[in-house]
Amino acid sequence: MNTTTTAPDTPLLYTLPEAAALLRISRTKLYELLAANEIESVYIGRSRKIPAAALDAYVNRLRTAGRK
Repeated sequence: MNTTTTAPDTPLLYTLPEAAALLRISRTKLYELLAANEIESVYIGRSRKIPAAALDAYVNRLRTAGRK
């Protein structure tokens, strides 16, 4: 069984408005990134969520790309 390394009060999934706020971007820009498969999302029923790990991965890719 895998265990998470996040703090107990840190969400594993974010709503789209929460994810946009965390990245300090508009919801429109977040939808563009999702459509371009730049950020992973999951569905729980009809509700679309962004895994915290997907936000970390996106920011890490941006940081790596900035070093080139």
